[in-house]
Amino acid sequence: MPCSVTRRLAWRTVSSSTAAPGSSPLPEAGPLSLCAREPHVPAERLVAEMVPPPRFDSVRFATYIPDPNQPSQTEAVRVLEGFAAGLGGAHASGAGRRGLFGFGRAKAPKTPAGPRGVYLDGGYGVGKTHLLASLWHATPADPSRKAFGTFVELTNLVGALGFQQTVRTLSEHRLLCIDEFELDDPGDTVLVSTLLGKLVEAGVALAATSNTLPGKLGEGRFAAADFLREIQGLSARFRTLRIDGEDYRHRGLPEAPAPFSDEDVMKTAFATEGASLDDFAGLLEHLAKVHPSRYGALTDGVRAVCLTGVKPVPDQSTALRLVVLADRLYDREVPVLASGLPFDRLFSEEMLNGGYRKKYFRAISRLTALARDAKGLVGA
Repeated sequence: MPCSVTRRLAWRTVSSSTAAPGSSPLPEAGPLSLCAREPHVPAERLVAEMVPPPRFDSVRFATYIPDPNQPSQTEAVRVLEGFAAGLGGAHASGAGRRGLFGFGRAKAPKTPAGPRGVYLDGGYGVGKTHLLASLWHATPADPSRKAFGTFVELTNLVGALGFQQTVRTLSEHRLLCIDEFELDDPGDTVLVSTLLGKLVEAGVALAATSNTLPGKLGEGRFAAADFLREIQGLSARFRTLRIDGEDYRHRGLPEAPAPFSDEDVMKTAFATEGASLDDFAGLLEHLAKVHPSRYGALTDGVRAVCLTGVKPVPDQSTALRLVVLADRLYDREVPVLASGLPFDRLFSEEMLNGGYRKKYFRAISRLTALARDAKGLVGA
């Protein structure tokens, strides 16, 4: 159902169900619509926004709560604190910043051999992003000389700036943190591996995470081996930190709330300042018209996302776009209220058993957490 149709239905439903007898109808100043947005994001914004997202803006090593049954978590904190402390010296190039894109900078000498990066290996929900963001915050450097972004955001940056300009831009940084390193696209993997090689030569320290599936004994170690193989010549520069544990988002927490009715979702959208309201199928169609690098801008100013008619995602391309949107909503702590099917039924069994299964499990985990956050909006 097109988004505009949903909004008209929502207007009729909310107007008829909330207006008192004899009163005037509600003013037509309803919720936002993601489908009505087609944001333009300049390259400068892509660079400036390479910082930990709002959800991880205040995290620190001290706020990470290791599972007492998983000593690898405590060990990871210890190692990363030492790694951050070791980045307090002068940048290997010895050159200052010369504008946003670093034009005119002298070529940096190669850094000495040895570990120049850390790779956090473990299942989803064990706090890898928390630790990665804590490393960014703990590194003693000006924020403009530290970069933090997902693998997808990094490839989007190369697309926006071009390879050589991306190298020049990031070479002036002391640390680059890459969250959710992806190994499922050979072209992107080679691209990023080549980029990282250039950055290591310029003296940039690296840190990366990726996901492994729950319940797959030993798969995390295979993920580490895959990562080190794909970055080829850089493998000797990385120290692998294994982080065991269960998904903290569901550790000791109640089951995710069941989907609400269309009426509840619509009423909540109209009653919540800054909420958006869209039909799920219409939103999926709209995402195909917006580059994934703009999904963050798509949610600018949105306080809650309300969706009607959630149903299984029809194909792989659509599913991967939804994964990116789920990541941006989770980063920005935007609750998601929905009607229709629960989020653990978004993806088919074939998808969950296929090559992108790690992404889909992550999306389910994060959307479930956001649905739990949205529960308190109903009737508020």
